[in-house]
Amino acid sequence: MGFLGKIFGNKEVAAISLKSPLNGEILERSTIPDPTFRDEILGPTLCFKPGADHTIYAPCDGVITQIFKTGHAVTITSKDKVEILIHVGINTVDLKGEGFTPLVQDDEEVKAGQPLIQFDGDLITKKGFSTLVPFVICNASDFKACNFIEPRAVTLRDEVCSLIPQDD
Repeated sequence: MGFLGKIFGNKEVAAISLKSPLNGEILERSTIPDPTFRDEILGPTLCFKPGADHTIYAPCDGVITQIFKTGHAVTITSKDKVEILIHVGINTVDLKGEGFTPLVQDDEEVKAGQPLIQFDGDLITKKGFSTLVPFVICNASDFKACNFIEPRAVTLRDEVCSLIPQDD
């Protein structure tokens, strides 16, 4: 912030950036077969279709809030206090952990790009479940704005979400 900004109270607020949690494709949210995610009941949601690499990666530096016992989902809180849920597949909790390998544990500090979960996409599909990956910002109301990129192919290097902090 410059000298005049300090005098007149103008603040430059830096956006918080989240990277893609996988290599794949962002689809329209309307393609999610589960209304909890499709209708954004838990918060603003992106829908990912995984590519060949069936691994979920940390979208930011943060702390694992919860790795579900079944390994199908993880929540992470970023260093900027963004609460993110990454859910592998739809109704995959019913697999009771089959096909999922958690690579982190609760309260573990992680870095952006660190592997969090590996999953067997073929097994999930064979068992009749969708492999779509909802990515939810659970505390979006704590921010002034939450913006997602438009559907397209993405890699781990791509910024997929930008959040603007509230004015203090």
